[in-house]
Amino acid sequence: MSQRSLRRRATTWLVACCAAYLSLAYFAAPEFWTLRDRNFRNQQFEMVTHTPQGIPGDPINVGLVGTKKELVHAFAVAGWDTADAITLKTAIEIGESVLFNRPYPDAPVSRLLFEGRAQDLAFEKPVGASADQRHHVRFWQTDATGDDGRPLWLGSASFDRGVGLSHDTGAITHHIGPDIDAERDELMRDLAAAGILISTSQIPGVGATKAGRNGEGDPYFTDGKAIVGVLLQLP
Repeated sequence: MSQRSLRRRATTWLVACCAAYLSLAYFAAPEFWTLRDRNFRNQQFEMVTHTPQGIPGDPINVGLVGTKKELVHAFAVAGWDTADAITLKTAIEIGESVLFNRPYPDAPVSRLLFEGRAQDLAFEKPVGASADQRHHVRFWQTDATGDDGRPLWLGSASFDRGVGLSHDTGAITHHIGPDIDAERDELMRDLAAAGILISTSQIPGVGATKAGRNGEGDPYFTDGKAIVGVLLQLP
């Protein structure tokens, strides 16, 4: 083999090595660390919501890993309804539902803020004929991800035990039941029974609380943990 051929082969090998180095150092490695830093197990969140007036609201007690489409699909399969947006029309409809005992499975839920944003999605499962009592959950998409790179959604699940006046503002509102852990577990059981959960794990929540109060002044108690479920991926 001639010296020219040897030099050409050495140059080609050197260029390939440089390209591999640049790809690893400037593209693959930074992307790996970015994804690792975004994993929800490496992130800390303020695990409580707030009312628009800044009053601490319901604690964050659930989480799901999946796309928005997968969340909507999961709750539909599990028998939960997507809550309507709050408008004058839906506010009147929920009032009529409670007053006249009429069904309204898509009744809106009030706005709560997490990290300064109102909920992205809300789901509910009515109890009885009207919107007076219902299981419900709000979800916020975070910038954290699961191990598979899909987004983490953090949520607050509670049970609306009836309509009344806010203890703080006097406005008409739903009052929640105190055992929010029971609602967290009920939600995860429904999703598991629907066959759409791959796995679940626990992360720290608001912390063990025996005499908490939400934004409407309703008492609650909790072991302070949040359960995160990983949803099946849609094709």
